Amino acid sequence: MANNSSVVGGETLMRKINYQVILVQVLIAMFLWINFLLITTFFMKDFFYTTMRYILFATTLVSDCLVLIITNVLLIFSYFRLTMQMWYCLIFYLLSSLYTFVTPVTLTSMTLERYVAICMPLQHAELCSTRSALHCILIIHGLSAIPCILDIFVFASAMINFHKQYRICSREVFTFDSWQGHFRSAVSQFYFLIMCITIVFAYVKIMKVAKAASGENKKSTWKGLRTVILHAFQLLLCLNQLWCPLIEAAVLQIDLILFVNVRYFNYIAFYLAPRCMSPLIYGLRDDKFFLALKYYAFCGLYKNNSFHLTN
Repeated sequence: MANNSSVVGGETLMRKINYQVILVQVLIAMFLWINFLLITTFFMKDFFYTTMRYILFATTLVSDCLVLIITNVLLIFSYFRLTMQMWYCLIFYLLSSLYTFVTPVTLTSMTLERYVAICMPLQHAELCSTRSALHCILIIHGLSAIPCILDIFVFASAMINFHKQYRICSREVFTFDSWQGHFRSAVSQFYFLIMCITIVFAYVKIMKVAKAASGENKKSTWKGLRTVILHAFQLLLCLNQLWCPLIEAAVLQIDLILFVNVRYFNYIAFYLAPRCMSPLIYGLRDDKFFLALKYYAFCGLYKNNSFHLTN
């Protein structure tokens, strides 16, 4: 969403961008409030913060919140033409890049957790313990940080004066040569390929178990399969944002106004939309979390006999 306000297209365009910025603020405020409620619910019950899939779920919530806050700050700075020193811009950029990858990598891990729970139930307690979940979070952040290493080296090798310059912060200011964009694209596509293979693998394995299961096991297995499908759709939206820089760079060469509209659409469709699916998947579809969420959302006024989670 950077450089939106740099477009010179008259009062009509500026008014349109203004409406777009207001809409983004409303959506972000709504998503942050929902995520805050979900995170609060997560920490209120020890059952949640000692279970791997809920720990990973909370990781996606925190990651989503950070991405929304950082990108929104950069949007506001860009809209009002506020500059910052490149060192601070680098921090914003690296955090944004890191957590842009953290969410899809975590979703892939959640899919693998469902695979272990359904296809390897006897090993689930051992492989998906709280300790394993913490190790998994470290691995997730380590893998997500790899694409950022290039940017650190590029920035470190830049001329000294560049570090002290004040500019409008956007990812474009860190692209000094075309090969950097191509390299980032190659890394993103590699991540995309690995995650897709992982999702398909888990789906096929769970599908085989679902066909062979019976009774309650069959119902639970098919529910797990639907969860994997939702994860796959959410992951697809998240991974599409990795292609956005390539599309935007191509459109920028054609028309600046079109570039603004395409970047706005990409931000809504591939940055904000995936962040609203986590509450749908676990906040509403998961029975235990949904009961706890209703209990705390209504300040304890809502009670249900099936709400037996241990405090």
